[in-house]
Amino acid sequence: MIREEIKKMIEKSIKELQKKGVFPKFKIPEISVEHPEEEIHGDYASNTAMQMTKSVKKTPIEIAKILKDKFQVSGFRFQEFFEGVEVVKPGFINFFISEDYLQKQVGEILKEKEKFGELKIGKGIKTNIEFISANPTGPLHIGNGRGAFFGDSLANVLEKAGFKVVREYYINNTKESSQIKELGKTALGKGKSYLNDYLKSKIQHLKSKIRKIKDEGKAGYLLAQEIQKDNENFIGKKLKIKFDVWFSENKLYKKSKIKKIYNWLKRKNLVYKKEEAEWLRTKKFGVSKNEVIIRQSGEPTYLLSDIAYHKDKFERGFLKIIDIWGADHQGHIPKMKAGAKILGYKGDLDILITQIIRLKGGKKLSKRKGEIITLEELVKEISLDVTRFFYLTKSLNTQMEFDLDLAKEKSEKNPVYYVQYAHARICSILRKCGNFQFPISNFQINSKFQILNSKLRLLKHQSELSLIKELIRFPEIIEDTAEDYQVQRIPQYAIDLATSFHQFYRDCRVLSKDKKLTEARLNLILATKIVLKNTLGLIGISAPEKM
Repeated sequence: MIREEIKKMIEKSIKELQKKGVFPKFKIPEISVEHPEEEIHGDYASNTAMQMTKSVKKTPIEIAKILKDKFQVSGFRFQEFFEGVEVVKPGFINFFISEDYLQKQVGEILKEKEKFGELKIGKGIKTNIEFISANPTGPLHIGNGRGAFFGDSLANVLEKAGFKVVREYYINNTKESSQIKELGKTALGKGKSYLNDYLKSKIQHLKSKIRKIKDEGKAGYLLAQEIQKDNENFIGKKLKIKFDVWFSENKLYKKSKIKKIYNWLKRKNLVYKKEEAEWLRTKKFGVSKNEVIIRQSGEPTYLLSDIAYHKDKFERGFLKIIDIWGADHQGHIPKMKAGAKILGYKGDLDILITQIIRLKGGKKLSKRKGEIITLEELVKEISLDVTRFFYLTKSLNTQMEFDLDLAKEKSEKNPVYYVQYAHARICSILRKCGNFQFPISNFQINSKFQILNSKLRLLKHQSELSLIKELIRFPEIIEDTAEDYQVQRIPQYAIDLATSFHQFYRDCRVLSKDKKLTEARLNLILATKIVLKNTLGLIGISAPEKM
């Protein structure tokens, strides 16, 4: 990535200037390289000079000029990457990428194909992403969709960045839990906490088996198993999400892991009795107060089972663990972080919260009294591609209003249609290549359609260069998202890339009598097809060849 080359060049320049005594010895700050908002300020910009002012005892402009001079005389392959660099107030260093470098990147993308954008920053670190994990008391609702699509997409990104990812679903189904017992009451006709049309049909289906059961926990467990089967089938077949592990909470009880962790905590003198309950000394580990782990009834709390569950994850060797929870679990985060400290976990534990989603428009999906709006209804109404894309356009930690009317649009107003149409348009152009003796099939470049730098050098139009600049941002998108988990960056990048392509298509005729220019532009749109398909693949969106 050229952004990494800039960072290396700045860091190496500072070190060399320190050796020569031009700069004093100091710890080099983290080097930031960003895309300026306006093109006149270059393709990349760094504020490093401003960060060094106190250490170097010079103005940001003076520091920036010293660095600029160093870039151009120190043999950093400067000419290979840049056509120029400038210093502007209050001390920014702006970099302008050379045409030659941009043209060559088209060839690099065509060589790497689906591997373009793959990084090694993950270093094969074993990573666990637990998401959805909906209680097996009914079908998935629209709120579950946020964690579902986010978790799946984040897993794709981390895999692309070089992490070894395991997708995991935690099934809250122990007979001991209050929710399963409550579900059992409903099944036995003793309560109506969860009763709706879906559950009525399930209870009717299991009527002969339920009739033989008197225990609420067992009845609830039986019903939960049936619900979970439906949910797993829906997740795999309709949502196209494949989990590596379906982890049953019941397993923790069967293997006495709850009891073992409880005894271990007691031996560590971290448990005490108060008001007929048992409390964990979480206050010692950064929580504002101690927390109950055994209720007065003798039933373990969610905290104790979660600590046991995470201990199991730790023992499976995960050095990075990402939990994606619903909005109602916000207060549970510090408790779980304390649990990780108690267990001495040395890896990274990141807990992300999905915020509330509301539907706007769409009479068919209006909520009936006592019924939830299921995720299946939404997908059936507007398609999986549109559902996924719309969910992923907003940051996970912000509330979201899902615009059903816009989602149903079959025009450029709909961002999914807009992006997919760009891919279909490219495929249409490539299908016409037979008339120009440039047959292309399945990304295979044959003898009549070769990557030659001499032809790529014909790509000089501003719209051509702008499109290439957008293409080479793809690895940066992967890197940034793998670091901060802001998955909404990817659908936005898909929109930006589609916009650049549509602008190029308006400005530059691809198929013309100029054979060399035609070949160069065909190379460019083929590279665009690869990157656009890769981008959509990360968020689980199809790349149609016809629309």
